[in-house]
Amino acid sequence: GAVIKADDNVEKTEDEEKEDRAAQSLLNKLIRSNLVDTTNQVEVLQRDPTSPLYSVKSFEELRLKPQLLQGVYAMGFNRPSKIQENALPMMLAEPPQNLIAQSQSGTGKTAAFVLAMLSRVEPGNKYPQCLCLSPTYELALQTGKVIEQMGKFYPELKLAYAVRGNKLERGQKISEQIVIGTPGTVLDWCSKLKFIDPKKIKVFVLDEADVMIATQGHQDQSIRIQRMLPRDCQMLLFSATFEDSVWKFAQKVVPDPNIIKLKREEETLDTIKQYYVLCNNRDEKFQALCNIYGAITIAQAMIFCHTRKTASWLAAELSKEGHQVALLSGEMMVEQRAAVIERFREGKEKVLVTTNVCARAGIDVEQVSVVINFDLPVDKDGNPDNETYLHRIGRTGRFGKRGLAINMVDSKHSMNILNRIQEHFNKKINKLDTDDLDEIEKITN
Repeated sequence: GAVIKADDNVEKTEDEEKEDRAAQSLLNKLIRSNLVDTTNQVEVLQRDPTSPLYSVKSFEELRLKPQLLQGVYAMGFNRPSKIQENALPMMLAEPPQNLIAQSQSGTGKTAAFVLAMLSRVEPGNKYPQCLCLSPTYELALQTGKVIEQMGKFYPELKLAYAVRGNKLERGQKISEQIVIGTPGTVLDWCSKLKFIDPKKIKVFVLDEADVMIATQGHQDQSIRIQRMLPRDCQMLLFSATFEDSVWKFAQKVVPDPNIIKLKREEETLDTIKQYYVLCNNRDEKFQALCNIYGAITIAQAMIFCHTRKTASWLAAELSKEGHQVALLSGEMMVEQRAAVIERFREGKEKVLVTTNVCARAGIDVEQVSVVINFDLPVDKDGNPDNETYLHRIGRTGRFGKRGLAINMVDSKHSMNILNRIQEHFNKKINKLDTDDLDEIEKITN
């Protein structure tokens, strides 16, 4: 039995978990240069099932103000994304309707609710009319950028950030029509400092609700803000995931909503060939990796490790062998992570060594045809983490291409983990033989 140093595997505190979710979300925003072409089907539950369900195939059909349409096109959106097709007609309907929507990063939801806010603003009225809550300062800034880009042909529209450190004189009233901020500061601005008159807010957006709920105090602050708003204020809530806690929260904050949900995508492993390699220890795993390497350098590969320590060691060893390797791990700033992913995407490095921090990032690099699990994914109790396994190896075999996953097994324990993963997915994982290397070369070419 290997002795694992406690410091690399300690359970995360709630704050770190929150930081991870917020960082993950920010990372996804930074590395999205365009919309993800999702195959997920959208399910729409209308609050009034008898009213016709409108969906649009073009932005013209929404009858937007010309300067907003100009802003949409300037951002490079040619036609609405899947979530926008259904969400925008609901958000822009008269009288305004409330919405709870599930959408993962890259589906265009920020642009959708920004468009809704900009459409409802009366530019002549110099006071806040739209309020958007984000879980962190950095995520608020990202949304602010979208507002500035989309509103750039609408110069009379102004934006204020209600975030820590943005100090205003007491007794001052805000003249900007849109306020975006974090729950604690927004609550202060509405109640204690009275910079904002909440009774004049027409649109209230709660973004990244799942990240928000993971953050101490944010849930309570958001509910307190919502209770100050007028009854006819339009409420829009977005979340990438809909665990029970998110649902309960959404139902407290959004009365009488329309609901847009993503049907769970049947993630399939059909296009991915899976193998395992038997080794006795970490050094043998490294040796096996070098033996396979000839075949895998043809394309780009991602190698997943369980801890930051192993990832750093492996990246250093591979570099010593003269390979071009990028390292991605949790202690890096989000901007640094985004820069590493960008270099990998551009093909400047052929191999990306990473911890789980990357398994959930929306890294869609078309050239990734090989994923190697240097360590098999396990949860904090040492049981197989099937979801992470799927996320990791789902980085390959994307876009309908064939992909390859190679699992390194270095003990009875990890063989047992692999067997349980096979059972879970009901997919046989074959032992990698020398003959298979030709097959690998075909896949990666």
